[in-house]
Amino acid sequence: MNKNSKIYIAGHRGMVGSAIWRALTAAGYNNLIGKASKELDLRNQQAVNAFFEAEKPDVVIDAAARVGGILANSDYPYQFLMENLQIQNNLIDAAHKNEVNKFIFLGSSCIYPKLAPQPLKEEYLLTDTLEPTNEWYAIAKIAGVKACEAIRKQFGKDYVSLMPTNLYGPFDNFDLKTSHVLPAMIRKFHEAKENNNAAVTLWGSGSPMREFLHVDDMAQAVLSAVENILPEHLYNVGTGTDLTIKGLAEQIQQTVGHTGEIIWDTSKPDGTPRKLMNVDKLKASGWEAQIVLEEGVKDTYQWFLDNIERFKEVKM
Repeated sequence: MNKNSKIYIAGHRGMVGSAIWRALTAAGYNNLIGKASKELDLRNQQAVNAFFEAEKPDVVIDAAARVGGILANSDYPYQFLMENLQIQNNLIDAAHKNEVNKFIFLGSSCIYPKLAPQPLKEEYLLTDTLEPTNEWYAIAKIAGVKACEAIRKQFGKDYVSLMPTNLYGPFDNFDLKTSHVLPAMIRKFHEAKENNNAAVTLWGSGSPMREFLHVDDMAQAVLSAVENILPEHLYNVGTGTDLTIKGLAEQIQQTVGHTGEIIWDTSKPDGTPRKLMNVDKLKASGWEAQIVLEEGVKDTYQWFLDNIERFKEVKM
């Protein structure tokens, strides 16, 4: 890949997109393109087509999506399904029509069946039913994977899908109504510490197993896909190790310095019992996660503290 190649990162201001931008810049790529949502509404097919016709990117990285945790998926099922379909379909189709030969589509481990064997392998896709709490988002992402596979099969283009496990890191979403579990815990424990170490109530039993990948490791996986032609259409991206939600809570509590009680609200759903990724295929290509969870949580908490003013207006 030429360092002058024009690379469009959709969603470049989000946690994942900004990490990819940093990684590509550090690797010497100097012709990156990004458009804020106010400049380009990716749900608008006509606007996306016009953008591609004008810019003619060489590579497209789709890090744009409507995302959120269990509560957000439950409250906004139509938006999670329809908006994600619109965003990815517009990007994939415009890229194909404008002769973009390399497209990197980012999804999520939630595309796999709820009770699939562990660790999750790429071939488990569409072998059973999905987890109900996030099936709307998952169905949209599965459609994106299949669209890229179809273009690859029919037209021979280098369209590849990377499915990360739970991501976290700088620029994460710390809004408690829409955030994922790790940033939500960081904020809850921090605010409880500031409130005389008040008790923290967390959803579920704490027993589900989860895997967490620092967003900078994810960005390195994307960089690897940019610089190499991967032989298959779908790759898992993760650490290959997991821990219980209770274990995560205890680690974050220790990092934050909260000494109060943790209360588990078992009336709330746990979600999928376990979601551990098999990452053998991507490891075989030369990529491997480098950031251990303890260090990653410290890094993310420090970023939260450094940017805490932006979160103060969003109440618990």
